[in-house]
Amino acid sequence: MVIHVTDEVPRSVWYGWGDPSRGKPLGSHALEFLRRTLKLGSVAQNHPPVELSDVRVGPVTLADDVLTQLRAITGADHVATDATTRILHAGGKSTPDLIRRRSGDALDAPDAVVFPGTAEEVRAVLALCVQRKLAVVTFGGGTSVVGGVEPLRGRFAGVITVDMARMDKLLHVDSLARTATFEAGIRGPAIEAALAPYGMTLGHFPQSHQEATLGGYVATRSAGQASTGYGRSNDLVKSAHLETPAGAFDAGSPAPGTAAGPKLLDVVVGSEGTLGVITSATVKVVPVPAQKVYGSWAFPSFEAGAEALRRLKHDGARGDMPHVCRLSDTDETASTFKLGGWKTGALARYLGIRGQKTPAMALFVWEGDARENRAGKRRSAKIMRAAGGISMGPLPGKSWEHGRFSGPYLRDELLTRGVYVETLETAATWGLLAGTYASVRAAILDSLQINGAAAYVQTHISHVYSDGASLYFTFLSGLEADGLAQNARVKAAASGAIVAAGATITHHHAVGIDHAPYMGAEIGALGIKVLAGIKNTLDPEGIMNPGKLIPPTTAPPVTTSPTTKETP
Repeated sequence: MVIHVTDEVPRSVWYGWGDPSRGKPLGSHALEFLRRTLKLGSVAQNHPPVELSDVRVGPVTLADDVLTQLRAITGADHVATDATTRILHAGGKSTPDLIRRRSGDALDAPDAVVFPGTAEEVRAVLALCVQRKLAVVTFGGGTSVVGGVEPLRGRFAGVITVDMARMDKLLHVDSLARTATFEAGIRGPAIEAALAPYGMTLGHFPQSHQEATLGGYVATRSAGQASTGYGRSNDLVKSAHLETPAGAFDAGSPAPGTAAGPKLLDVVVGSEGTLGVITSATVKVVPVPAQKVYGSWAFPSFEAGAEALRRLKHDGARGDMPHVCRLSDTDETASTFKLGGWKTGALARYLGIRGQKTPAMALFVWEGDARENRAGKRRSAKIMRAAGGISMGPLPGKSWEHGRFSGPYLRDELLTRGVYVETLETAATWGLLAGTYASVRAAILDSLQINGAAAYVQTHISHVYSDGASLYFTFLSGLEADGLAQNARVKAAASGAIVAAGATITHHHAVGIDHAPYMGAEIGALGIKVLAGIKNTLDPEGIMNPGKLIPPTTAPPVTTSPTTKETP
């Protein structure tokens, strides 16, 4: 089945991703790869999630009059305290989130889930929560993998989750300015479906596209799979409306350009629900591309492929840079070939004959006018060949696009088979990229291979800039008895290596809980004070998504000195 960008799926199940019926069981090639690579005696499906009825949920601690007032604001049908709804909002979709819920632990679930229908209702809910000292977590698609929607109670009398699902409408399209205004709870496929009659697209397609919301895009500075061409969410958003405990805040300007002081929109973009609730946003849209053109290349090494991408970005003409630009290292390429069956096996043999026995594969997709696409593909081919690339034709790119939203389903299957799998990402300048790749990869492997355990790490570049690129790591090992401790160990090792290398602690996953301790290394002590000052202005009681983005005062010091030298 071809997955279209307007295809909608149900909201995710409580123990995993999306609609489980859309996941595909692992084939024989994949199972053999896991047994051999991870040295697992068995990969049977012997780690299923517990029954929903066996999930442990803490008691609701809200006073009856608080629930009565919440129901008066939104309507009785839009305030939920039942166990199932609370479990569905007990966290995001990181591996530790899923390990906890699959084992039956949802003790930190919110006391109540509120579904507002208007910005005015959001404002009233926040006012009540300030009055009654209740923490508030905003919930869009719930796809955070860094603890961004954990319902932390902290010092507050209770915690409620504000689910934006009812606020999912297209409000306005300005075809002349090529902008569209949406309510923040609209999900990715619905955005594209709403724009289709106008012949427009947002062009923002993260892997979480089918579940994530526009508000989540803005709140986390997300990047889509085609962001090399269309831009990140922070490039696409023009303005946003934020309901805060201090009042309504409109950030951004409809003007095409302004010199009216600092760009306050950037206070909202990336704020991760710590300042207020984003209720609507105006974004740039573009015409739906007339055509897509696919290409793929094999390089003798990951470093050679990265250099080819740098040359393409720096030396290519306008239109040469593909909208989707993805380079896998030799390990990710090898796993792709091994899991792909006879077709990719034949391709691997062909490359071996051509002298590339351990290639690094790049996938490209150009989107736009047919003539410009052909010209860009033709001109870029010269740069690819000059860097040692061998063309593999359009099929690998088409195959990737076919399954580009299905990765999270695979993780659910792996966890059921006792395989630990997680991802993390960063970005670095071109001169630091190779060193960052090597040191982070080594840190992940070392932390997983304790006591002789086998592990596998694969990496790809998915976003290319003039001054550098992103790195996305996927790693697998046998799931230890204490999977949460295993994950914490790996994440700490990798994060330390990222900071020491001089790279960013996050390229597009956001900060959440996981990365907050490293924000001092990212923006400095004074930068932390600036963030805290903004929060104190908009959220003086600190009720909004506590524990996220801004590091706790007890966070350990983190070195900021790069151990990787910038190469000339």
